[in-house]
Amino acid sequence: MGYQIKEISTKPFDGQKPGTSGLRKRVKVFQQEHYTENFIQAIFDSIKADGATLVIGGDGRYFSPEAVQTILRIGSANGVKKLIIGKDSILSTPAASNVIRKYKADGGILLTASHNPGGPNNDFGIKYNVSNGGPAPENVTNKIYEITKTIQRYKVIEANPVDLSVIGKTSYGPTEVQIIDSVADYVELLQGIFDFQLIKDFLQNNAESFRILFDGLHGVTGPYARAILVETLGLPEASIQNCVALPDFGGGHPDPNLTYAHSLVEVVEAKHIQFGAASDGDGDRNMIYGKGAFVTPSDSVAIIADWAHVIPYFKKGGVKGLARSMPTSKAIDLVAQKKGLEYFEVPTGWKFFGNLMDAGRLSICGEESFGTGSDHIREKDGIWAIMAWLNIIAAANKESPNELIGIKELLKKHYAVYGRSFFSRYDYEEVFFRGCQQACCTAGWRNYFIIARKQGLTSRRVLIRTLPLPSVTNFSYTDPIDGMFRLSGTGSAGATVRLYVERYVGPEAGEKVLAGDTAEGLKGLIEVALEISNLKEFLGRDKPTVITVIIIQTTHLCKRR
Repeated sequence: MGYQIKEISTKPFDGQKPGTSGLRKRVKVFQQEHYTENFIQAIFDSIKADGATLVIGGDGRYFSPEAVQTILRIGSANGVKKLIIGKDSILSTPAASNVIRKYKADGGILLTASHNPGGPNNDFGIKYNVSNGGPAPENVTNKIYEITKTIQRYKVIEANPVDLSVIGKTSYGPTEVQIIDSVADYVELLQGIFDFQLIKDFLQNNAESFRILFDGLHGVTGPYARAILVETLGLPEASIQNCVALPDFGGGHPDPNLTYAHSLVEVVEAKHIQFGAASDGDGDRNMIYGKGAFVTPSDSVAIIADWAHVIPYFKKGGVKGLARSMPTSKAIDLVAQKKGLEYFEVPTGWKFFGNLMDAGRLSICGEESFGTGSDHIREKDGIWAIMAWLNIIAAANKESPNELIGIKELLKKHYAVYGRSFFSRYDYEEVFFRGCQQACCTAGWRNYFIIARKQGLTSRRVLIRTLPLPSVTNFSYTDPIDGMFRLSGTGSAGATVRLYVERYVGPEAGEKVLAGDTAEGLKGLIEVALEISNLKEFLGRDKPTVITVIIIQTTHLCKRR
């Protein structure tokens, strides 16, 4: 049967350059006539679409169903052989990476703006992943962008829309379409990684003394958390909240940090819950938070690496290497050094981790922006990190039958061996680009480098001369696999400026110092950084949008009876 392919005339739109995680703009931008179609056609023109098998999914945000139908119309006209689509257009980013790899697809198109807000007046995004399940490398995204600058037409086949709510096989024009369960393959993946029986036994034996709360923030991970925590591990329904995926994320900001995941923090503190966790809009980020104990992403990945030997996946395959993004604290470096493992410091961008994984040199990695993962897929994975913590806690309690080990206890044990990196991050979101440029290129920073190099000082002011400065560098990275380098950004409006402050204290400082408040641990350093950078002046902001800190209280979990 022949199908009529139509060519629709169009013209280029400015600014369709994919960033770290695809093209992100306001929904109203994508809703412009031809805008989404142009970008989708550019993707198909940049790859070998004819005969390809592609995975389609996303976080279910507003405008996703319409975008899936657009992909069907254009993909079929460009000769795509098969489209594997998550039910109701939903596949978390980690689940999509797994499906691409499991079904040996040629790539995938993910409809997500990650942790950014959703809804008709907020954000939408389109991102292309390649056959290894990871984000497209720059040679692909640059090609897509170049095509968007000259595009004159896109191709479509008009047919009846596909019902995305019905699991099974159908077709759109000449293209085979398979609607799959969004959750099943991912749950199967995690069951092959973690010791579910150990976790289940621990949780059931300590149902009163060790309670769990997962907050889905109305993002894509709600159905995954329900399937794992409630249906598989047998936890009560009260163990999950905000787990219905909504197109506008319930009007919230689905970013798992202390500012935007306040719905988790408030309940954990009020109800004295021992283990709380949250994930973001598309499921690739996570936050671990217990009563009086927030785990920084830097500490989280370091502890997972240190305890990897209790996770079946690493028991079987070993740990090849460790890595972190440049802004992430050096906590994981210390673990690698103690265990004799290779470790890497890479620019922000998960594709750099993916290169190392594909080369067999990396197993566990993380970013300070609440992204943690391993080589089981080629994306960061929020639910994976949460399950890793539960596996570790269950194993730690098996080793210590007379003391209930929770988040605080694991942190303190870790600091006693490796010391602690007091860490804080200031996020200034949606700032004007010019202010961002001034902040990054200011003469104040250049003068600071000159003074620091010549005098070993951290500021021009006498107050700050008491703070030692071990080194001053401009970070650079040559990928040991392909030699690429890039800059990144994940916002859809304006720019985000982040200020990172870190101070390492060795284990010899003792428990009292290591368990201290972050504000005390970083006393003076934040003021130094704000003074040198002139951020308040350049950005026109008195306070950051988000502050990431760590909290440790001296209270302990109750002993076992």
